[in-house]
Parts: sequence; C-alpha cells; structure tokens
Amino acid sequence: MKRELDNLVVQMYASGIAYEEAVREFRRRYLQEVLRNNKGNQCKAARELGMHRNTLSRIMANLELDPLQIKLGLKRPARGEYPVLPAVQLVRSK
Repeated sequence: MKRELDNLVVQMYASGIAYEEAVREFRRRYLQEVLRNNKGNQCKAARELGMHRNTLSRIMANLELDPLQIKLGLKRPARGEYPVLPAVQLVRSK
C-alpha cells in the first residue's frame, strides 16, 4: 500500500496539483469510505474516526459532502431498476 501511495503522490505532484487541493481530496475520499462502511451512520463513523459527531458533520460541510447523497448511494435500487435476467431452466439428470 505504501508503494501505491508513493506513486499517487508522485503523480499528483508531477501533474501540478496544489497541496491544499490534494489534502482536501484525500480527506473527502477517506470520509466517504468510512461513511460507506458504516452505511451512512455519522455517529458510528465519527466514533471509528475518533471524533465527535458534530465535528464530523462540520468537516463534511466544509468538504461539501452531502450526507443524503451518501445514504442514497447505499440504498438498493428500486424494484424496476433491477436488471431482467433470462429465465434459467433446470435440467434434472436421471
């Protein structure tokens, strides 16, 4: 993992991404992953991150993370949105 992070940092630096932008994007992605793993539950995510829920909420607002969008991304699709699979016939061997 360290090698992957090193490569990412080199790529970001080489492409001219500003330090503040890199840190902001890392924080956004990290919080999104923790929230996804906690099914959008901010209390559980904050506990896992070692911070108060209000602090997490404030950071999310500063990073423009929408808790509703995170929760919507975790829900199962509506019944009509499931792909239709062809019927499979079971063949019994004798």
